[in-house]
Amino acid sequence: MGVPGSMGWAALRACVASVLGWIPWGGHPDVPVAWSGRSPTNTFEVQLALGWRGFRSGPVDGIAGPQTRAALMAFQRDEGLPVTGRVDAPVLARLRLDEPPSREHKVTREDRESLGRVPPTWRGKAHASRLPYESLLEAMAERSGAHPRLVREWNPGVDWGRAGAGTRLRLPRFRNPPVRPASMATIHLAGRTLQAVDAAGRIILHAPCSIGRGSAARPRGRLRVGRIVHDPTYRFDPERFPESEEARGMTEGMVLPPGPNNPVGVAWIGLDLPGHGIHGTPWPEKVGRTESHGCFRLANWDAAFLAQIAWVGMEVEVTAGTGAGN
Repeated sequence: MGVPGSMGWAALRACVASVLGWIPWGGHPDVPVAWSGRSPTNTFEVQLALGWRGFRSGPVDGIAGPQTRAALMAFQRDEGLPVTGRVDAPVLARLRLDEPPSREHKVTREDRESLGRVPPTWRGKAHASRLPYESLLEAMAERSGAHPRLVREWNPGVDWGRAGAGTRLRLPRFRNPPVRPASMATIHLAGRTLQAVDAAGRIILHAPCSIGRGSAARPRGRLRVGRIVHDPTYRFDPERFPESEEARGMTEGMVLPPGPNNPVGVAWIGLDLPGHGIHGTPWPEKVGRTESHGCFRLANWDAAFLAQIAWVGMEVEVTAGTGAGN
């Protein structure tokens, strides 16, 4: 996506932040030798602290966009604070960072060996043994819950095509909230978000969610989880992809192998409506911004966490609301 005019990313961050009343982007965070904890000092750290608590805003990028505002509003509502979508003193007091926001990672041989080529065609994918990360940048960004642009920006001297074992990287410190069983989940079509809550109604996971293209592909009402699969395969049905020239020439489906670049990502939470489920995706930057063929897409890290807290028979309600502050 291009930046309007000659405005750079730093200027864009500052502009958006000023409009929404956010803390400006703070650049590359230094990691002190001793860490005693503190409140966030910039938008990236607000995104990270929200994410640690289960309020996800998509890949962290330091830009205060609508997904970050939705996560903040959901957090404010869950904490019993005024739902303003603005970072204020009560919010900062509850978003203390108990660990440094960044970490150093030394690239391992296993990191490099986990990469591979993903064939561009459906037939090629079906004949592969796995659909892995294609690049070190993609792998490091996804494992950090971060936008690749931010990871590249933090590591300006790294040649991502040649970085080998031993290369030192600075990455966001990604972590999930403590795992506890969800009572139910709600998908908000207008807000393009999913929220899973515990028995007391407190949010365990709030995450951006892509929805079906066109109202006919968007189920509503109460559904239930039918099965949960980690690292799933994918049954490719060419009739569901009329926009694909290759699919239009096929008469039968194929099974695609698992991997983070599988069309349903690293987790599948099947619903009791045939052909529908909640799943991951190879394109986390597009979640909540583009539409699916009928299922509900989450970033891989959010789908994997949801698969840990969901259970077969759990209710999933699909509503028309926004889910942020209402």
